[in-house]
Amino acid sequence: MNRPADAGDLTTLGDPTRARILRLIRESEDGRALVGRLAEALDLRQPTVSHHMKALREDGVVRREPDGRRVWYSVAPEHAERVDALLGDGPRSSSPDLDRITSDLITRFRGTFGAETVRANVEESHELLARGSQSSMLASRTAAFAAARLEALSRTQSVTTDVPTVLFVCVQNAGRSQLAAGILRQLAGDKLVVNTAGSAPASDVRHTVVTALDEIGVPLGGEFPKPLTDEAVRAADVVITMGCGDACPIYPGRRYLDWDIEDPVGQSLERVRTIRDDIEVRVRGLLAELVPESSD
Repeated sequence: MNRPADAGDLTTLGDPTRARILRLIRESEDGRALVGRLAEALDLRQPTVSHHMKALREDGVVRREPDGRRVWYSVAPEHAERVDALLGDGPRSSSPDLDRITSDLITRFRGTFGAETVRANVEESHELLARGSQSSMLASRTAAFAAARLEALSRTQSVTTDVPTVLFVCVQNAGRSQLAAGILRQLAGDKLVVNTAGSAPASDVRHTVVTALDEIGVPLGGEFPKPLTDEAVRAADVVITMGCGDACPIYPGRRYLDWDIEDPVGQSLERVRTIRDDIEVRVRGLLAELVPESSD
């Protein structure tokens, strides 16, 4: 028997996995999902997801809809607004305010790029992200991606490059490259510029990757999967590929490394920890090469 969630708060959402489950349900095409598909998206076992669904049902946050042998779950309509408020975002807007994003970036890059260059970059960045992302944060991600591309472009035009730039590239930009970049940022601080990209980016960073980084005190921050772009490669001093084949363009003057690392997709958290530790060893070796004094 379900007990209704308290009108003032939905304490069940204090668990980050349950919050992510609700985001996935809310962002699905028809607002409902199956446990099996949720487990696949989260890289979790079905019994684990079922445990969380039971807690959400008991608090009345979701409702269960049997359909033959399948069971669909959706957010209870009476709690939809509070769920949106507690998750901090709502369903993705159909029309992000690209004019506002462009205006802000024109201000930020005044003296470096003209208005038309910024506008074209914002429009293309939005188009690239919208192809594969179902995130409710598409507008803010567009702003961040466009800004990163403009910063990379400005570095390619700069005469001095005092701080080396490292670019990690994998297929989905949701696993290996995010693990490597997170660890290197934590170790290098402002001694390096660290970027990531994917040859076929996923919608979000994998839950097990976020967890594996958090366990060792490495925050993911606002990072998200981003498409591989020409200016990202041109701005890099070192380009490290991990399983993306020949997708990365080759330019003279860059150092290219290919790390043969197991893909964390579909792996257990225990296995992702092993992949993380393998990556950390390689990252520490790279840091010692790029910033020798850091090994003292």
